[in-house]
Amino acid sequence: MKINSLPRRFFKAIFALSLLVLAMAFWGLEISGQQATVAGAYCSFTCAIIIWGWQELAFLLGYITGSRRSDCPQGLSGVRRAWYAFQTINYHELTLLSLGIVIFLMNLEAVNQTGFWTYIILWGMRQSTKINIFLGVLNFNESFLPQHLKYLITYFRRRAMNLLMPFSILVSVLFLVPIWFHAASQSSAYEMTSSALLGTLLALGLLEHLFLIMPFPSELLWKWGYKNHLK
Repeated sequence: MKINSLPRRFFKAIFALSLLVLAMAFWGLEISGQQATVAGAYCSFTCAIIIWGWQELAFLLGYITGSRRSDCPQGLSGVRRAWYAFQTINYHELTLLSLGIVIFLMNLEAVNQTGFWTYIILWGMRQSTKINIFLGVLNFNESFLPQHLKYLITYFRRRAMNLLMPFSILVSVLFLVPIWFHAASQSSAYEMTSSALLGTLLALGLLEHLFLIMPFPSELLWKWGYKNHLK
């Protein structure tokens, strides 16, 4: 069951607890950044995932979303529609950028850059996903959105394909192949582990893009794992 599907009276406690987890993740990222070891790569990767996950949780709980929290006005199109759509997630995007800057500054002299590149891959693939959904894809996975964020669906378009999607897939592959080649050619256990983790993450991001255009609702794959209790 998803955390954001719990009754809203639990949201404040969940969010408060998540701030503690976020602080621990930054602490772990700082320590692991000085360790060019297999354990350091795993720790740095995990901490970056937790930091990213904290903002996703804050978004789904409705605490850090955007300045606009209403349906897309009827008949809106073009640049104005894009601007209104951005307003629904502008605080979210600003927070993601701020977290990325903090991680970048923390890793300026780090010997283990796994956490930084993990965050960059997450950010890049998520931006691509958001833009593709805005332009139009076949599967929104809208049932994963909690009730208080359902207005976001009105900014989406359902299309079999959009012009950006092939480019997004191509760029992902062009980055993915050298990462895996780098992992396979390394003699250092740390370098091999770090590259393998980053390559796996990017491959999952590519798979997410493919699910958006599959001729079947991909949410059926995960339906067993969640229940929407928000009415």
